[in-house]
Parts: sequence; C-alpha cells; structure tokens
Amino acid sequence: MSILSPFSRRLYLRIWLAVVGGVLVFALVIGYAWRVAAEHNAQSLASQPPRELQLLSPTGQVLLQGLATRVPVEPDTGLQLDVQAEDGQGYSLRLGPRQRGSAGGNRDRHGAAFWLRPPYGFVWILALVGIAVTVGVFPIIRRLLQRLEQLERSVQRFGEGDLSVRVPEQGHDEVAQLARQFNAAAARIQALVQSHKSLLANASHELRSPLTRIRMGLELLQGQAPPPAARAEIERNIAELDQLVDEILLASRLDAGASDMVHLENVDLLGLAAEECVRVDAELSAEGAAPLEVLGDARLLRRVLRNLLENARRYSQGEVTLSLQRQGEVSVLRVCDLGPGVPPQQRERIFEPFYRLPGASERSGGVGLGLALVRSIAERHGATVHCEGRPDGRQGACFVLRLPAHGSGDAASSPA
Repeated sequence: MSILSPFSRRLYLRIWLAVVGGVLVFALVIGYAWRVAAEHNAQSLASQPPRELQLLSPTGQVLLQGLATRVPVEPDTGLQLDVQAEDGQGYSLRLGPRQRGSAGGNRDRHGAAFWLRPPYGFVWILALVGIAVTVGVFPIIRRLLQRLEQLERSVQRFGEGDLSVRVPEQGHDEVAQLARQFNAAAARIQALVQSHKSLLANASHELRSPLTRIRMGLELLQGQAPPPAARAEIERNIAELDQLVDEILLASRLDAGASDMVHLENVDLLGLAAEECVRVDAELSAEGAAPLEVLGDARLLRRVLRNLLENARRYSQGEVTLSLQRQGEVSVLRVCDLGPGVPPQQRERIFEPFYRLPGASERSGGVGLGLALVRSIAERHGATVHCEGRPDGRQGACFVLRLPAHGSGDAASSPA
C-alpha cells in the first residue's frame, strides 16, 4: 500500500506510467506482428511453385535436371530442396546453416553478434526505444503537471481567505484556459466581497447619522413635549432610517441573486409611470395611446420609477418630466429635471452605492442607494440605464432607462 501511495497522489506519475505502459504494449504488439509476418513470409517462400534446377559438370554437361521445391525446415537447420528429375527419380538437396565466426563463438561470418541478428536485433531496438521514451517523456509530463500543481496551491490559498491570489496564464491549452477561468472567478468573488464590505461600512455610516440626530433631539427635549418642528425632524429621521434599512436589504438580496426576487409578468409601464408621477407632481408624456407593456416584476419596476422621480424632484429647481416612447423592440423611459445637473465625469459614479456628488449634503435627503438600486434592478430585467444632459440644452440632467418591450424575445433575464 505504501508503494502505491505516491502514484495514487501524484497525477504526473500516473500519466508517466500510462505512457510507459502504452509504449510497452506497443512494443509487444509490434514484436508479435513482426513474428507473424516472418512466419507468413517463410510459408510464402515454401508455397512457391517449383522452379527448374540443373546440376552442371565443370565441362558444362547437364548431370541432373528437374523441378526443385523448397521444403520448410527449422531456421537453424539450413535450406532443403526436393528435386524431381526428368527420369522420375527424386532427390533431396540440403544446405547446412551458415557457419558462425570463431571470435568468441557469438559472431557470424559477417561479424554481427548473435544478439543483433533477427529476431534478437529487433527486440533490442524496441527495448532501446522504450527506454528512450520512458526517460524522455518524464520531464515533459512533469513540466505540464507543475502548472496544475501551481493551480492547486492557488485554489488552496484562495480557499484559506487570500482573495488576491492569481494563477499565471501560460500558453493556450486547457490548463491555461482553466487558469484564466479561475482568475476571472477569483476577481469577481473578490469584487463581490469588497462590494459587500463597502456596503456594510457605508451603511454603518449612513445609519449613524440619523440615529445621532434623533439622540440629540431627545436629549434636548429632556422629557418635555416636543414642539412641532422637533417632532417633524424626528419623524423625518425615522423615515430616513426606515428607507435606508429597506434599500440596504433590497440591495443585498439583489447582489446575492435571491431566486424569489424577480416575478415575471406583463407590466403596463405607462400605468406605473402615471401613478408615480402623481406622487411627486411630475409631468408625464407618452407617444401614442397604446399601453407600453414590458415583461418584468411590477414591484421592482415601480421602485425604479419611484427612485428616479424622487431623485429628480430632490435636486430639481423646477418641473420634473417623465416621457415614454417605443423605439422598435425597446421601451425608452426618460426622467428629466431642472437641477444643477451631473458633470460628465461623474455620470457613471453616481450609480455606485452611497456615492454622492461633491457638495451634496446628507440633509438634502436620500441615502445614496437609490440610483444603485435602479441600475441593479435594470440589469435583472435585461435593461440599461444611464445619465445624460438635457436634449434641449437647458441645465439639468436626464436619466434614460431602456427596457426590452413585451414580445421582443428575451425581455428579462431569469432570476440568478
């Protein structure tokens, strides 16, 4: 058991043994085939048709004439011919085996050692080829399997908590492809863990701010009945806490890919937009009287519309407009405001969790997760969302959501 243990634990030893065994079997098969071919050749020579034979005297006189037939004999006994003379007499002509040399008794008259003559010479050639293959393939297999062992060590370190470990991507074979897939998966897991850590740290900070304000307000009251302004401030902070906890839970479930998050159904996007515009006093415009239907989750799509409209109303200095239109197989939703606008270099960062534009105040409202949730929900529906300037050139910003329309194929991605 102890002898077989290294072979059972080392893949390169098993592959090496498999190659050596394959070479050995190949050599045996070739040797057997060679022997069968030699026997078949001997039988073919023996089965040849009779040939005419003449025995001549020194003066050229024909002493014996007839048909000679080769008789099969043992390889070391020489050659024998049976001759049928014209007069009907039968004769046998036998030639003895070749005489061996006298040097050591192991060489023939051509000087070749007996172990180099057939069939021994062929066996030695096979043995030398087998030894050469056995020795030559070992470093090649060992070099190949070292990459797998390096991958194994990297996976072990990754499992122990070192999320920064990566595997060198060498070559274009299956091992290199496996290394690339491992690196991609490791990078994605590291980014996900880092995102969760950032979410937890930012959530802790955001939770601390309204709690601190509530605590300070209660300490100032010191058991007295709160005035209306103080009561309103406390209620606003409590509402902010409730909204923050709700959005953190929703963001965590979306990031974790909860299977019960998206319930696909036909959703009237125009009806949802009309209801949410009434809540924030926004203007709604739609091209065409037909309802715009999409395949998605009504609850999550309502959250998208609500977050976009509330964000626009929070920073807008005037009216907020929501427009809907159908462009081929895509439903386009555009929310525009008259606020300070978003600089071009910040239009992607505002979709990051808890990111606020420079100069934005926490007391302006919002918890910094609204736009991040919008993008996350959009991706779960196979949609895209981005920020751009107003098309009329006025100050403000527009958020454009492009949803696959109902009946356009894969309208929404399946729950992860």
